[in-house]
Amino acid sequence: MPWRHHATVAEAYASRIASGELSDDPAQAKLARRLDVLLGEVGNRRLAKKSSALGWMFARKSKPGKPPRGLYVHGAVGRGKTMLMDMFFELVPAKRKRRAHFHDFMADAHARIHAHRQKLKAGETKETDPVPPVASDLIDEAWVLCFDEFSVTDIADAMLLSRLFEQLFKRGCVLVATSNVEPRNLYRDGLNRQLFLPFIDILKDHVDVLDLDARTDYRMEAATRLPVYHRLDGVDDGSAMDDAWERVTAGKQPAAAMVEVKGRTVPVPRAAAGAARFSFADLCEAPLGASDYAAIAGRFHTIFVDHAPVMGAASRNAAKRFITLIDTLYDRKNRLFISAEAAPDALYDAPGGTEKFEFARTASRLNEMQSEAYLEASRANQHVDLQDQA
Repeated sequence: MPWRHHATVAEAYASRIASGELSDDPAQAKLARRLDVLLGEVGNRRLAKKSSALGWMFARKSKPGKPPRGLYVHGAVGRGKTMLMDMFFELVPAKRKRRAHFHDFMADAHARIHAHRQKLKAGETKETDPVPPVASDLIDEAWVLCFDEFSVTDIADAMLLSRLFEQLFKRGCVLVATSNVEPRNLYRDGLNRQLFLPFIDILKDHVDVLDLDARTDYRMEAATRLPVYHRLDGVDDGSAMDDAWERVTAGKQPAAAMVEVKGRTVPVPRAAAGAARFSFADLCEAPLGASDYAAIAGRFHTIFVDHAPVMGAASRNAAKRFITLIDTLYDRKNRLFISAEAAPDALYDAPGGTEKFEFARTASRLNEMQSEAYLEASRANQHVDLQDQA
């Protein structure tokens, strides 16, 4: 990543403009400068912590002040939010930092809470409330947290967020997050939303909210169509997916497989040569979640999904799972082959609701996952995975 050679996000951004990779965008440049302010504040806090820890070397100890306010950046899909946050993450001078997809972070938090409760049940701890010790463990590992695509669609996440982040912020967490929605629209129309609302106030107390109003969807601008997204119509009845499967697996005989996830198994109908093939129903109509999709994405570099239907209010649960699935594969740069009844932008058809709002990101990512740049990143990621397994 070329921006690693620069001292600030603004410098890295300007370098990519000079090289022709990006076009100058005033909104993006403004966000880069604001991220640089936070870079400096994090660096100063880190130095203050060191001075406090080594205060015996000096005439007096200095106490680190309040942690700097984080950033919550929202805006339409494809405007460069994630790109700029990733620049910040690479440059931020904190050793204990973590960049994660929001769904993965929450799955990790739930798993830690479950493990604590098991310890309590076994008599290995007397602390009945698992949230404070889990928050302490998370902060010990990373006090600067960067979340890509902050969204809340799961009631279990919604109910945990207020208590967890109250504890994280209390312990000095600095949060940088990107989202397609402003905070007040998080978990909109969600079940028992009134129990979630305190989190929005906690969030606003610890982050500055910025609207990235960039001028265009850069994913669509850069997309070069490649045959990985197949429309099911009178011409293509699914045979194009079969041809692609043969090419990817080099004709190797597929076999059923199993992926282990926290003591249970997720069936894989067909697998060969590092690729796995599922129907839409296998992945999105079964009771699967973010941890299941992450395990599948970690096991296979290429995922085939057959016969994705047009979704709507009547299939909102399947749509929510599909959103999570695409987020997971996109974040890990897995290659995706998919056959669907409609183009990405028409794959969700409903007059409103949270899923329609969230699906705009999914459609944009499905478009980007067809681009040459994304597929090149997928190939590079596949090469790294193969080296790790060697």
